Parts: sequence; structure tokens; C-alpha cells
Amino acid sequence: MSRSLKKGPYIDEKLLKKIEGKKPEDIKGSIKMWARRSQISPEMVGFTFGVHNGKEHLNVLVSEEMVGHRFGEFSHTKKFLRHGGKMQKELEQKKKEAEITAAKSAKETADDKK
Repeated sequence: MSRSLKKGPYIDEKLLKKIEGKKPEDIKGSIKMWARRSQISPEMVGFTFGVHNGKEHLNVLVSEEMVGHRFGEFSHTKKFLRHGGKMQKELEQKKKEAEITAAKSAKETADDKK
């Protein structure tokens, strides 16, 4: 359920103090933050924020399209590993065999020309 319009967007007060009266060029590096639930406001466009994902701070450069979204959307907390196992290994094996046969056939054609 979304937040009520009469309440307005939630923006962390400490975060607003960090960027208050500053330009993106004035700040070197990124602004570290832990408030993933905070919404991105138009004043934040151009700044780079280090959004904490539970382990480290991931740099997020705020653009116009991000306004209205939350910082947590751009800093994933889980690392996605490709599914696979036996099936993935078989596909890789077939690809490797195809490369070997292509190399052998290219070598044979080069030998035939001599």
C-alpha cells in the first residue's frame, strides 16, 4: 500500500542536512547513507549516494528518472547467482566441443591447401 498523499514523501532528515545548500560538484566521492527507505527528491539529482546494502555501500548516481523512487530499489541486498548445475555444465561442454571441432576443421583445411 502506498503512502498517503496528505503525508507527503518520506525523506530522511539527516540526508537533507547533508545536501542542504551544496552542489553535486562540491562533494567529492559519495554521500554515505543507510536510509534505504528514503524517497529521492528533485533536490538530490546529480548527487552520488553510497546506499548501504547490508554489507557495503553501493554508489548510486541520482538522475531525473529516479525521482519518486526509493534508494533501496537501486541497491540490491542479494547477489543473484545464475541457476544451472548439471544442465549448465552440459551446455558449456557442448560449446567447448564445438570450438574444438571448428579449430580442427580449420587446421585440416589449412593442411589440405599446402
